[in-house]
Amino acid sequence: MTIKQMLSIPRRAVEYSPSGNRLLAVCAIVALAIAVAALSLMVGTRDVPLTDVVAALSGDTSTLDRAAAAARLPRTLLALLAGAALGMSGAVMQGVTRNPLADPGILGINTGASLAVVVGVAWFGISSGHAFIWIAIAGAASTAVFVCGIGSLGRGGATPLKLALAGTATAIAFSSLVVAVVLPRADIAGGVRSWQIGGVGGATFDRLAPISIFLAAGFALCLLSARRLNALALGDELAAGLGERVAVARAVATLGAVMLCGATTAVCGPIGFVGLVVPHACRLLIGVDHRWLLPLSALCGAVLLTGSDVLGRLAARPSELDVGVVTALIGAPFFIYVVRRQKVRDL
Repeated sequence: MTIKQMLSIPRRAVEYSPSGNRLLAVCAIVALAIAVAALSLMVGTRDVPLTDVVAALSGDTSTLDRAAAAARLPRTLLALLAGAALGMSGAVMQGVTRNPLADPGILGINTGASLAVVVGVAWFGISSGHAFIWIAIAGAASTAVFVCGIGSLGRGGATPLKLALAGTATAIAFSSLVVAVVLPRADIAGGVRSWQIGGVGGATFDRLAPISIFLAAGFALCLLSARRLNALALGDELAAGLGERVAVARAVATLGAVMLCGATTAVCGPIGFVGLVVPHACRLLIGVDHRWLLPLSALCGAVLLTGSDVLGRLAARPSELDVGVVTALIGAPFFIYVVRRQKVRDL
């Protein structure tokens, strides 16, 4: 761009640049995430004032309210991390498949991870947290390959509708297999059924420690794939013409998403629709550039899951609704809306 062209740019175009709007959106979501995290520490069977929450965060647990806030800290951290992982993995899957319906739940990946964990517990007696995570990641990866293979059969390759149908059918079949595996095992049935609903209750720092490495690796792989996902959005042929190794780019991004899904499912159970709702909302805010979309999807996913957890506590006091139920109530109508849109291919 020449100096004359630069001087001819209207002042308003400089003041309201897309980058400025994106940065403003990110700052707003960060503030919202902090507010939701504070609510998560304050709200529960026993409400805690904000002053006691601040004192608990500084290490003071001398009163009952401050001790209650400190006890909720692992649960809040897990909700934030799990929401961020599911939000980012959904955005990556939609970018890799160029499918607006791609989501860890809809594609059956969460259910595949669940089946792998249940089989490991019921048939092999696995009880280690690290083993749960490895098995869940293996199950998620195998399911992703299986669904993509089934969805690619026939004319047109892996269209959004075929992938959604293949994923839904796989999820239903794997859910039935989970029931078949658990049914004869009364000793593990109660725990598995509770885990399958999807929730963040009962979180401890000991449970968070094993997944931290896997989540960090998954986040890193996904963020490093942002530019490649932008190239893949142009189509495989054009991406290859730009010097991108399409197969490698798709494999690395998928590996990151699978690690995020598998690690989250191992600890929280299969939580659906977060990876579907969040990327669509983020595209409305900042556009389709994955360099901005992925971080914002992580932030919005953290807000959605933590907010759903708070809402579940408020809706059924003194008991609570598991966060998987709340996200399903939010995400199912949105999924129907996306499917019914006439221009779904343009998302």
